[in-house]
Amino acid sequence: MAVYSIAIIGVGKISQDQHLPVIANNPNFRLAALVSQRGLAHPDVPTFKTPAELYAAMPDLDAVAICTPPSARYTIAREALDAGKHVLLEKPPAPTVTELTDLAGYAATLDRVIFTTWHSQYNAAVEEVRSRLIGERIKRLTITWKEDVRRWHPGQDWIWEVGGFGVFDPGINALSILTRIMPGPIFVHDASLVYPSNRDMPIAADLVFSSPVASEAQPGALTAAFDWRQTGEQSWTIDIETEAGQRFSLTGGGSKLAIDGTPLLDAPTPQHGEYDGIYKRFATLLDSGSSAVDVAPFQLAADAFMIGKRVVTEPFED
Repeated sequence: MAVYSIAIIGVGKISQDQHLPVIANNPNFRLAALVSQRGLAHPDVPTFKTPAELYAAMPDLDAVAICTPPSARYTIAREALDAGKHVLLEKPPAPTVTELTDLAGYAATLDRVIFTTWHSQYNAAVEEVRSRLIGERIKRLTITWKEDVRRWHPGQDWIWEVGGFGVFDPGINALSILTRIMPGPIFVHDASLVYPSNRDMPIAADLVFSSPVASEAQPGALTAAFDWRQTGEQSWTIDIETEAGQRFSLTGGGSKLAIDGTPLLDAPTPQHGEYDGIYKRFATLLDSGSSAVDVAPFQLAADAFMIGKRVVTEPFED
């Protein structure tokens, strides 16, 4: 069994909550170091201030997981590839689709593995729905992705800056499930993006989709609502009805599934289930020398920004 040395670049909430414990429990990986501008530490491994310092000190390092805010990822990923490292990219993988496409091509020229991680795709319910929708036509699809930004991103100003994605930071999780389960292509037909008057990224968004595998008689039947202002119970649901009359309800961010009202998958989600799947996949990719770059969720988000109508709402204060 191959064991790969890996360093984490960017030690924020997602690194501490998910990447560090999952790497510790995966026998295919050995945490070698951290890169943190703030100097955050972890037991028994060194911390470097810059990736360049890391590569100079550890030339034999196999891979890096880049968990910085997305605006910085292209430059950091390119530097890692130049240093001969394989690259795992947190979501969203880059500031723009073009940069991600360039990274994929550049990694191929250097014979390095690059992997875009869409963690919501690693729920068992997602694969179950995907397999059941093959060959089906969609009558109705409703995504409701509403959560409390103060709870999940406390004090993280970067998410409100240009390139920070705003409500699409969680919303792209829904889009990653959508592009995985749809039995055909899906497009953003219309969008309305709600911006606080003091922020550069949206706090809410309403999308309307179209698809050649959707019922022609149901215009506007494929929709998504993203909102960062929801308090209390958080909502991460996708409801689908096929032309054949079957109804699928994905809840818990894709972790639970009911079909025609009957629960099919309703087991408690393991604490690190999605990221366990990510690192198992990364190990498989490294073993085979293959990359996995999924642009589809990112492209839908970009299209929403491209055609979305801007709506201004009251200021947001964290």
